[in-house]
Amino acid sequence: MFSRDNWKEIFETIQKNKLRTFLSGFTVALGILIFVILFGFGNGLINTFNDFFADDATNVFYVFRGRTTMPYKGYKSNRQIEFDNSDLADIEKNFPLFLEYTTPRISRQDTVKYKEESNSYTTQAVSPSHQYAEKTIMMKGRFLNKNDIKDKTKYAIIGRLVEEDLFGAKTSIGKYIDIGGSSFKVVGVFQDDGGDNEERIIYIPYTTRQLIEKNTDEIDQIIVGFKPEIGYAGAMAFERSLNSFIREKKYINPKDQNGIFIRNVADQLKQNQQFARVLQIIVGFVAFGTIIAGIIGISNIMVFVVKERTKELGIRKALGATPKSVIGTILLESVFITTISGFIGMLIGIAVLSSLGEKLKDFFITNPYIDLTMATVATIVLIIFGAIAGYVPARRAAKIKPIVALRDD
Repeated sequence: MFSRDNWKEIFETIQKNKLRTFLSGFTVALGILIFVILFGFGNGLINTFNDFFADDATNVFYVFRGRTTMPYKGYKSNRQIEFDNSDLADIEKNFPLFLEYTTPRISRQDTVKYKEESNSYTTQAVSPSHQYAEKTIMMKGRFLNKNDIKDKTKYAIIGRLVEEDLFGAKTSIGKYIDIGGSSFKVVGVFQDDGGDNEERIIYIPYTTRQLIEKNTDEIDQIIVGFKPEIGYAGAMAFERSLNSFIREKKYINPKDQNGIFIRNVADQLKQNQQFARVLQIIVGFVAFGTIIAGIIGISNIMVFVVKERTKELGIRKALGATPKSVIGTILLESVFITTISGFIGMLIGIAVLSSLGEKLKDFFITNPYIDLTMATVATIVLIIFGAIAGYVPARRAAKIKPIVALRDD
């Protein structure tokens, strides 16, 4: 029941013992503050890993050519593996249940000119599906289409920063640029969340690049997009099957790790997320340790508080106070200080995390945060243990006989 006298007494006690109250509250607030910040940093770490992969699709394999290091089926070692258009067709023919799309990629570094402006840019010869793999965002015009591939058109899709470099404030759509000595018409401008380097790329049809390079059908790299519904296990099975298929077709020893390389974005993402979660668990243990330290600190302070008030408690009992009322007064004071301090520490911690944003991105911590429920639960746990820390010495003091308490020095 609410007792005005009890609360009046509590506030008077706090007023008389400002330093003791401050130390008690500071211990609690600091414990919660450190817990909130450390747990938030753990979430910020996971955000960094997620952001790293957010720029590109995660249901993708990147297949790279390599050089063999082992002989196989009559073929010598140190053989450069080549990809061509038939490899795309064979992959689409043999893996229809897994496959969502394929796209080649032929990368070159070219000098690009428009009137008096010129610069060196990466050009990537691709198919229309490449837009899904890179999550390319069109700002103006369009991306490549099937007719561009079929007709081997000299159309170019340029990055936002390429347009700024070459055209300034003017529009680039419909204008012609010189790419490595060949004239291309700009039909689209894109942006990319991957950063400045991604927006200084120019896309052209891969068939056009092959035509320019003596009508070859060679490609540098194959990008394979699989159906998201097959899940992680299906993606891993598809990767193994695709690896075996390409090795068999290109006569690469199954044990040769250098013949081809497959980068499985889904697997890489999962591994990094697992690594981040392990780090978060470690950080969580450290944060939990601060809670334990806070509880120990409260317990030590409450022992001192009860010891200091032993004579006062003896007088109360001599005047007729019951052990229950003695315990209740001390317990209420302990819970009150712990609750106020705990929530102050929690709010300060949340405010600090909110103010950081991407300031710690260089340390792999992006937008750190803590779920309000988690922060509240941690604070309540500390309050409960703070109450227990106050109850144990209070109960011991309540059992002391008044005459003994009055003699205490």
